[in-house]
Amino acid sequence: MSPGATPEEHYEAIVRALLRNPGVTRGSKETSSKRGFGSDALRTDNRIFAMLSSKRRFVVKLPRRRVDALIASGAGERFDPGHGRLMKEWLAVNPTSKQEWLPLAREAMQFVASRR
Repeated sequence: MSPGATPEEHYEAIVRALLRNPGVTRGSKETSSKRGFGSDALRTDNRIFAMLSSKRRFVVKLPRRRVDALIASGAGERFDPGHGRLMKEWLAVNPTSKQEWLPLAREAMQFVASRR
């Protein structure tokens, strides 16, 4: 994350970079009937691949083994959407992590797009 940037600012930069890709869209807070899981997420073919959680953590969908490896390296932890159930293919990166968000988002976009 850029020094001095808030998680929201960093996420917005990622959104701007990835919306240039065909098939990538963003959920809308304004058009969503409620603010819930993925309502403001980046999507490819309408499937979520990256988002900023309500706890200001960057969250991406990746293969389970890749998530396991990133957790082992200290890059993040499994995402818990608030139900106490950890999601095996979702990595949550803390704002203070040194892990680069944009490469993870691109990796997640490719992973989700490949699972059609």
